[in-house]
Amino acid sequence: MTVAELLANARYWGLKIATAESCTGGMVAAALTDVAGASDVFERGFVTYSNAAKVGLLGVSAATLASHGAVSEPVAREMAEGALSRSEADLAVSITGIAGPGGSEFKPEGRVCFGLARTGRETRVATVEFGALGRAKVRKAATNHALALLAQALG
Repeated sequence: MTVAELLANARYWGLKIATAESCTGGMVAAALTDVAGASDVFERGFVTYSNAAKVGLLGVSAATLASHGAVSEPVAREMAEGALSRSEADLAVSITGIAGPGGSEFKPEGRVCFGLARTGRETRVATVEFGALGRAKVRKAATNHALALLAQALG
């Protein structure tokens, strides 16, 4: 499904979309707003690169960050749910990961956690191991995966 089709589906269902992005730095929001007319569907995007931004803008719990780390499914869940509750959107996707270079034995480069929250439905989270593709390719792959999650939710 193209981004234009994704937006058309959201428009058809009368749903607004928000994004909460860390390692992609707004790339999902940019992909959505690259399509003319997205303003009636795309409600807002949060770029929360730092932990302080995740807490302050999205309401992610400092305790969750301390116990699980920023790159974790619990944080992805709280990011998506925070984007939903702090916007007028009906559907929110979140991304937090390690684009690289670097990483660790426990959190390798290319690990990205996603959250998908929708009003009235249970929030879903998942982790994808893209591998050490290099920063640009991990960010692009994460962006495409987030767009696919939105498309599935609207499909």
